[in-house]
Amino acid sequence: MAEKKIQTKRIKRNINGVLLLDKPLGFSSNQALQKVKWLFQAAKAGHTGTLDPLATGLLPICLGDATKFAQYVTDADKTYIATIKLGVTTTTGDAEGEVLSASPVKVTPSQFSAACQQFVGEISQVPPMYSALKHEGKALYTYAREGVDIARQARLITIKSITIDSFSGDIAQISVTCSKGTYIRTLAEDIGAALDCGAHLIGLRRIETAGYLMSNAITIEQIENLSLDERAGLLLPVDSAIESLPKVILNADAAYYLMQGQPVWQAGKIAQGELRLYDENQHFLGLGFLQDDGKIAPKRLIQKPA
Repeated sequence: MAEKKIQTKRIKRNINGVLLLDKPLGFSSNQALQKVKWLFQAAKAGHTGTLDPLATGLLPICLGDATKFAQYVTDADKTYIATIKLGVTTTTGDAEGEVLSASPVKVTPSQFSAACQQFVGEISQVPPMYSALKHEGKALYTYAREGVDIARQARLITIKSITIDSFSGDIAQISVTCSKGTYIRTLAEDIGAALDCGAHLIGLRRIETAGYLMSNAITIEQIENLSLDERAGLLLPVDSAIESLPKVILNADAAYYLMQGQPVWQAGKIAQGELRLYDENQHFLGLGFLQDDGKIAPKRLIQKPA
């Protein structure tokens, strides 16, 4: 009689913090997220803004309590290094698509720089069809693959800066700092259109978001070579996701009642808007805000102070 194999259920850990992942080429953001979640045996995880499979670089992944603050990272400005090929347009705006047109390139470095500067500031940008934006419950790229074009409304975005890193013939590399919702593929196409030669994106790497830097990120392969305890040591504190917000230290009584979900008084001058809240021992409690009556109300608390 054959023996039955006993399958042991994988234990999920309540682990909290932010991992700075260097997302590899070919992985979707969700695939990278699921891989990290598995490697950390995490009960809960979420990423902080989509990177296309053809893009690499900084993808902060929030584990446990940090998922409550992931949106603050998603909403932050981001910096990319983009490589653009002039003279060729594609169906997707990047190297993954089929070629639509090819034109000779007679662009000088100064002309390219001038074209880029046209897009610095608040601009209107039409999202690409090959994107994860939803229309009637389906991602736009699903319609695009079926040959269906959906009308898209232009959206206001902000390009904070564009720096020309290199320019040689029909290949240029630029560094772009921009607001959330910016499509660098579309920016590349628009620069090409401004130069009357067309262009598409052939490389994209995110190097900064919400104060997190690419230099502090780690690859999946590096994580795989570590023990579970060593992996946990890679995590940044939960409150690193909201370090840009004002910090308030509550006295023992105020901290106690706040964690019961009650608004509390705190002496001293308190900044308006959202606040990072801590107890007297510098343990992070969560996010709150100043009410009109001068009390600090809880908005998003962690389950257990760090």
